[in-house]
Amino acid sequence: MLKDINTNMVYVGMCADLIHHGHLNVIKEAKKYGEVVVGLLTDSAIASYKRLPALSYEERKIVVENIVGVSKVIPQTTLDYIPNIEKLKPDYVVHGDDWKEGVQKQVRKGVIDKLNEWGGKVVDVPYTKGVSSTKLHNHLKEVGTTPDIRRKMLSRLIESKPIVRVLEAHNGLTGLIVEKTKVGNDEFDAMWLSSLTHSASKGKPDNQYVDITTVSQTLSEIFDVTTKPMIVDLDNGGVVEHFKFTVRTLERTGVSAVIIEDKIGNKRNSLFKDTSNQTQDNPNDFAEKISEGKKSLVTKEFMIIARIESLILGKSIDDAIYRASMYINSGADGIMIHSKSKNKEEIISFSKKYKKFKKKVPLVVVPSTYNRVREKELIEAGVDLVIYANHLLRSSYPAMVNTAESILKNKRSYEASKKCLPIKKVLELIPND
Repeated sequence: MLKDINTNMVYVGMCADLIHHGHLNVIKEAKKYGEVVVGLLTDSAIASYKRLPALSYEERKIVVENIVGVSKVIPQTTLDYIPNIEKLKPDYVVHGDDWKEGVQKQVRKGVIDKLNEWGGKVVDVPYTKGVSSTKLHNHLKEVGTTPDIRRKMLSRLIESKPIVRVLEAHNGLTGLIVEKTKVGNDEFDAMWLSSLTHSASKGKPDNQYVDITTVSQTLSEIFDVTTKPMIVDLDNGGVVEHFKFTVRTLERTGVSAVIIEDKIGNKRNSLFKDTSNQTQDNPNDFAEKISEGKKSLVTKEFMIIARIESLILGKSIDDAIYRASMYINSGADGIMIHSKSKNKEEIISFSKKYKKFKKKVPLVVVPSTYNRVREKELIEAGVDLVIYANHLLRSSYPAMVNTAESILKNKRSYEASKKCLPIKKVLELIPND
């Protein structure tokens, strides 16, 4: 015989990113069996298998706590229900019946097996027709986002994911590629506006010729068609007096972070073999630039990431470690360690020493030359964010040259068309309405 219904505990696990009538129906049904405890998936639990939720855990918690029928909301830190239900030993676990199929099928079986240990039961609520969270999210992407929401997203991603995956974008079209490209559940988390690819896309040298006004115009083009966070390459940030205004400008537009390098003098790309004309900044002066930049900001979310050039310039890992500590103490929100070595050993060695820091900030790498390293290895080394810094531009240029040569060679475009995106797909990629 069942206990009095008022003493029964009912567990409902949910993401509750976008509350719709399907969620309300599950809670309404759950309430019929007793007191409803909602296990609300944390940001990291959700991000482990799909996109970061639009609302943070705390924001979603406030919403769910105010739904009629919910007695309590607790965090569910994993996709697996077992840790929470072992602790609570609920009489019932209620879920939409969509978990009978697909990837959640094994999760359901595990829950049933665990509940059997104390006589608990699973209740499957018929899936509410006409509801699609994916469609709702796609609609939100079409509507767009705001500078405040976009700016906060990068720090949330770093807190929630084992590694944040970033791909360069230098115009609206490449921004769309970063926004929409998916393989299974994998996608890029953020965009990187590289000074190299941005200047090259305009036919200009990578020597700080492209000014902040042009950068702002490009950002506007990209932000018009995307929702993901943006990191901007600011080279060395310029003189302190200018840097303070630059970060304020980018902060207002919704940029999440800037990366500045500790080199001075005329800009030359770090991947050149000859570094004889490149000089590393005095660490005290660079630390002051970081500190002044931080003081000028209005929001807490905007990040200033310090890029250390010691390994590029042939200095020791100890020099890089010393600078990292100094930059963190001056207020840097992240450390990017740069290397042009063809193997990962420099970066891994730095990362091992960096792990020992008592005061750490997110660690960023850009594996352009040591590109055999896999993300799993970077995670194990303690890397928080990986930037694929120039690959869209580098892959597009050979394709365009081949097309141009084909037209010249064949005196027609027929042969080149085989390698081109059909016009119909171009129109579908960028719809009129």
